[in-house]
Amino acid sequence: MPRLATKIGALLFCPDCGTLLNLPQENEAEVKCEQCGHKEPASSYENIEIITRSHPDAFPSALAQKRKTQTKVHESDDALLRVTELCPQCGHTEAFSKEMQLRSADEGSTIFYTCVKCKFGWRVNN
Repeated sequence: MPRLATKIGALLFCPDCGTLLNLPQENEAEVKCEQCGHKEPASSYENIEIITRSHPDAFPSALAQKRKTQTKVHESDDALLRVTELCPQCGHTEAFSKEMQLRSADEGSTIFYTCVKCKFGWRVNN
């Protein structure tokens, strides 16, 4: 009895060499492995459920940036904003921000962030 492809999620891999197998073309009875020539029946692809998910921050938009909450926090002489921003260090979702124009006037400003939780600082050029 021939060995069938290994299924991982919605992907099928050649049982002989481990190469990812292509999808069968219309009216094709089998798929041939490009590396070793193993022939996989097209029926192996039936009833495979494909589920994809995207993290909400995967595709940032200008509208999402405008919707971020902002609260003024007055500490020392500088007025800092408390914003919803993901800390790259600890993953906390709140940070203090301060905007400054460091480059020439025809370029965007620089936003400095400091995590509320771990105090990690980073900057983003607008």
